[in-house]
Amino acid sequence: MYLGSRKSLEANEIVKDLNGFDLVVHNCMINANIQWGNLEEAQRLFDGMPERNEVSWTALISGFMKHGRVEESMWYFERNPFQNVISWTAAICGFVQNGFSFEALKLFLKLLESGVKPNEVTFSSICKACAEINDFRLGLSVFGLIFKAGFEKHVSVCNSLITLSLKMGEVDLARSVFDRMAKRDVVSWTVILDLFIEMGDLGEARRIFDEMPERNEVSWSVMIARYNQSGYPEEAFRLFRQMTRYSFKPNTSCFSIVLSALASLKALRSGMHVHAHVLKIGIEKDVFISNALIDLYSKCGETKDGRLVFDSIVEKDVAHVVSWNSMIGGYGLNGQMEEAKELFDNMPKRNDVSWSAIISGYLEHKQFDLVFAVFNEMLLSGEIPNKSTFSSVLCASASVASLEKGKDLHGKIIKLGFPYDVFLGTALTDMYAKSGDTESSRRVFDRMPDKNEISWTVMIRGLAESGYAKESINLFEEMEKTSITPNELTILSVLFACSHSGLVDKGLKYFNSMEPIYNIKPNGRHYTCVVDMLSRSGRLSEAEDFINSMPFEPDSNAWASLLSGCKTYKNEKIAERAVKNLWKLAEEHPAGYVLLSNIYASAGRWIDAMNVRKLMTEKGLRKSGGCSWVEVRNQVHFFYSEDGSQSQVTELHGVLELLMSEMLTVFSAIEWFQRGGCSRDQNTRVLTELSATAQVHAKLCEMLDPFAGGS
Repeated sequence: MYLGSRKSLEANEIVKDLNGFDLVVHNCMINANIQWGNLEEAQRLFDGMPERNEVSWTALISGFMKHGRVEESMWYFERNPFQNVISWTAAICGFVQNGFSFEALKLFLKLLESGVKPNEVTFSSICKACAEINDFRLGLSVFGLIFKAGFEKHVSVCNSLITLSLKMGEVDLARSVFDRMAKRDVVSWTVILDLFIEMGDLGEARRIFDEMPERNEVSWSVMIARYNQSGYPEEAFRLFRQMTRYSFKPNTSCFSIVLSALASLKALRSGMHVHAHVLKIGIEKDVFISNALIDLYSKCGETKDGRLVFDSIVEKDVAHVVSWNSMIGGYGLNGQMEEAKELFDNMPKRNDVSWSAIISGYLEHKQFDLVFAVFNEMLLSGEIPNKSTFSSVLCASASVASLEKGKDLHGKIIKLGFPYDVFLGTALTDMYAKSGDTESSRRVFDRMPDKNEISWTVMIRGLAESGYAKESINLFEEMEKTSITPNELTILSVLFACSHSGLVDKGLKYFNSMEPIYNIKPNGRHYTCVVDMLSRSGRLSEAEDFINSMPFEPDSNAWASLLSGCKTYKNEKIAERAVKNLWKLAEEHPAGYVLLSNIYASAGRWIDAMNVRKLMTEKGLRKSGGCSWVEVRNQVHFFYSEDGSQSQVTELHGVLELLMSEMLTVFSAIEWFQRGGCSRDQNTRVLTELSATAQVHAKLCEMLDPFAGGS
């Protein structure tokens, strides 16, 4: 009783009261002290024993192994006068538990040489050792020994054999062992359940799970995790609720998986209930739980609650760098980049994921200049970017069509020895394509050893948008010959290519094949692309009929595409019908008014054009401002329409006005020069004016790069 309740003082008093030495009591005291972690006290008791039996020796051998003191354990094993199967097995199991599987196998061979017969625990440990060191030839030999010794029907041995078979890749052998088992326990069922989960056969795994006569926390957690990983978070949460209803207690891993599933569903209320459960059992400080909670609240838009979770960890000084990264990512997800940067700057320790999180946040919200700034800061800090970081910065380079930056990044990727895998290869292909270097884009694409549907889509779209429509369609046809199935973006890129190359009938064929052949249901973007394709080719009536036959309410882009075609082919009647529909959607697409105004203007109907513009003013509609950028000495500068945020905007406008004035002077001089010769002095004046213009341009560049110096 005292030993069970960890009352060592009372237990020692009882030992003192005993008349003489009691072997059983001393063995119990040794075992109890080992369980409490008092190895020195257990050793003292053992050394003071006038008599010892096999239980005494085995207790110390297994006890020291259990606490990782392998050398001391083997010291007692080698001096043990009772070397029976129990002590051999204790040493073998200890080696396996401490990661010394090879030593366990060598000791097993000595056991066989000694003439001692292994038992079921010995064989189970040896199966695990074979699996750990991937020695499958030896594993097959162990199979033979097990059958020869008659342990092939023992439940624990069979469970180990199934695990070993799976590690060997022998799925049929694992299933054969399971099917031949006369008796199975919950471990047997869980192992075979894991087999089908690893094979990706979720349906068969669920069938086995439903047939299991009994389940444990592991089998429930395995199914919940697989449903979440396979993109079925609703089913994962439903199973979790069943699990708790049947009074099973989820472990930390299970709770973190369920919170992840609820984050995917953005199920805030259910997530808060699980959070309450976590608080009740006191595991909220676990790093996996806290990160899952931060992710849940962030994805539900509740960053304040996420920050409360984060701060509660920091106060207890338990915060891991992963928690900081989760909170930065949460702020980035919700566009709170100032808070994200402040937290990032205050991090006690950063890793490559920290840098990637802040860079991804800036990229998500199109703050490309800050993407480059933080990336440069990362390089200066000595942190080596990972693939995710490179992918984000390449995406930013593609977005601003900065070929020089993209090439510089490509050079760093090569220097660091990153291979052209699907992740980086696709990002590089996209960067070169969007920067106008289609040849380099195709070269990177062709060098990729493996490609997925995104890789193919990026290249197909890149060719289409760069004017290589026929090459784009040819590449799609090449993709169809592979095992990769196109997605909705691939088809959209092909429709875009057909639209810009006048291949209307071919485009319609692809569109009509989407559901029957590719199993893709067309969305609004596909329909709009077909409208654009018909409108560009002058088939305006057909385009209008197509819009009216859509299975859902057409959006403003479809009518705007038709209106654009009407402008090209000067069809005022269809244009007026299109604009009536655009008026209903004017608040979300004021550009439709601009198009109609341009159509009236091109037809010489100036009063109607002015009336449309006036109507826009009365409704308070404005076309969104444009944005342009210039790259000077490897630094990108952004300029927005009617935006005075550029630090030197006044001086820039002054230089631009001066440049315009100088250009007009030069153009006048050139025009005069071309009308009929001039003297040498007059030639000199023209060249001087050209030189002045060049100096103004140099001044403009210098302003954009204050560190240019005299370079």
